[in-house]
Amino acid sequence: MRKAIFPGSFDPLTLGHYDIISRGAELFDELVVAIGVNASKKYMFSLHERVEFIQKAFADKKNISVVTYSGLTVDFCKEINAKFILRGLRNPADFEFEKAIAHTNKVLTDIDTVFLLTSAKTSFISSSIVRDVLRNNGDYTVLVPDTVRKK
Repeated sequence: MRKAIFPGSFDPLTLGHYDIISRGAELFDELVVAIGVNASKKYMFSLHERVEFIQKAFADKKNISVVTYSGLTVDFCKEINAKFILRGLRNPADFEFEKAIAHTNKVLTDIDTVFLLTSAKTSFISSSIVRDVLRNNGDYTVLVPDTVRKK
């Protein structure tokens, strides 16, 4: 069975995340959307809200689950017996950053990272951009799935 995790903070879930999760669920038998908990980071949305955004967005997908974790992603992978980490790439800068992490993870464990390019229509979207639009009372609804719009 091919089990992967898609780690992130998802603060909030964006259409870019939605795209990668949807496509990743087609590639793997089980896809765990893993929300990392970092006590030193300030989040716009609570952990509960972020879990709920994703659960509601993928309620009809039986092979997608949502969990939270802390610590190293590779340690969490070993804990749940996931052999793959799924990552989305928006641009060359993402690739360079993610490549270094993927190589480090491979040295530490036997876990492979699988990269998916985001679709052209969502490649410019990031959670930080969405948060900035929200903070400034802009129209964020074209950047996030319905489950976030309703919040």
